[in-house]
Amino acid sequence: MSFAEKIRMLRAERNMTQPVVAAEMGLSMRGYQNLELGTEPRYSSLLRVADYYNVSVDWLMGRTEKREINR
Repeated sequence: MSFAEKIRMLRAERNMTQPVVAAEMGLSMRGYQNLELGTEPRYSSLLRVADYYNVSVDWLMGRTEKREINR
């Protein structure tokens, strides 16, 4: 599953719209849409997405199957 597919799935799990998620993350609407369309995330955007959805960066980027953050 790609990064874009994962964040679409996470947003759907919360039953939220793109404009709401973008605003809560502090991203532009277009910026968030681009992430869901497959644009490679910048480091700062990647961290915002991981923090917002409370998942690991490694999971988002396909490096592990574990969603949980290692703390």
